[in-house]
Amino acid sequence: MRHGFTKRRLNRTSSHRKALFRALSCSLIKHEQIKTTLPKAKELRPIVEKLVTMARRGSLHARRTAISRLQDNKVVQKLFEDIAPRFAKRPGGYIRIMKAGYRYGDCAPMAIIEFVDRKANPDLAKVSDVVAEEVAE
Repeated sequence: MRHGFTKRRLNRTSSHRKALFRALSCSLIKHEQIKTTLPKAKELRPIVEKLVTMARRGSLHARRTAISRLQDNKVVQKLFEDIAPRFAKRPGGYIRIMKAGYRYGDCAPMAIIEFVDRKANPDLAKVSDVVAEEVAE
């Protein structure tokens, strides 16, 4: 019986899992959108949402706790100065998970995880406009 086991183990040791979610959290905060497997995305959501809630407080203690969890000062700076003010009025639900099909090699279910009010990258929009014009011609 598996009473009381709430988290997925993802076939990793606890230290490997901790490092995995630290790296995924840093990547998500840095790029605001990442593509990963669906189980990893579902486990990552509460971790990042708790970090955003902590960043909304904005205290020195919250910043030091975030630095100890993420181990990257630039990512923590972006979290506190860019992401947290965007969600100041939002009561929760900062992350969206969208299913993205299956991976070719092993048929693993993939997902895109992103912040709900993510700003679109203007450079990518320009590139897609140019490609759309070339296709139309």
